[in-house]
Amino acid sequence: MTIKKNINIDEIAHMLCQMWGPLSEEQSVILKSHIRVALFKKNEIIFRENETPAMMMCLINGKVKVYKDGVGHHQIIRAIKPVEFFGFRAYFAHDSYRTSAMALEPSTIAMLPLHVVEQLMAENPHIAIYLMRQLASLLGDSDRRTVNLTQKHIRGRLAEALIFLKDNYGLEEDGYTLSIYLSREDLASLSNMTTSNAIRTLSAFAAERLIAIDGRKIKIIQEEELRKISSMG
Repeated sequence: MTIKKNINIDEIAHMLCQMWGPLSEEQSVILKSHIRVALFKKNEIIFRENETPAMMMCLINGKVKVYKDGVGHHQIIRAIKPVEFFGFRAYFAHDSYRTSAMALEPSTIAMLPLHVVEQLMAENPHIAIYLMRQLASLLGDSDRRTVNLTQKHIRGRLAEALIFLKDNYGLEEDGYTLSIYLSREDLASLSNMTTSNAIRTLSAFAAERLIAIDGRKIKIIQEEELRKISSMG
């Protein structure tokens, strides 16, 4: 992790104020004085399971995965996109981290001490409501993914993962290529399947002309058909 000195803290604080709602002048000063910005390299750990949470994080640019280690592999729980908050649930549950986070590519992250966030929440209901909605949304997404990853067949799970990546990170300028290049292991982890099954299913999708594959680059050719496979499970 490298602490960035040349990032405009005022711009980040202004962005947070717009997301959270109006802050008083005193609250804005507190916010600006406590923000720090860090640059993480590709594959660098941001926080680890069982660590004590200290910072709420907001991804400014880049891509981050939140995952849980298992026996011989890890399960991707969430893929963080700009501008999204993460790393704060455990603090408010008086818990240690139950997951780990890693940068999938060079990523810039704004950090704010969680005790400062808690202070601001106590003073400003707009912030409390915003974060409550964030947590409620995360819980709903977690419930949906749990059901989908346990009940859908392999094709449905992989199709859902591809659509998830498209909806979260978008496409490159050609309008087809996913703008995130995951390893086959990460794609399998996101889909709750073995790497060999992910490779076979990707090849089947390519043979059916639903997608095109060029190394880690994946082009979505028939998006509606993938959505249909995902919804049918």
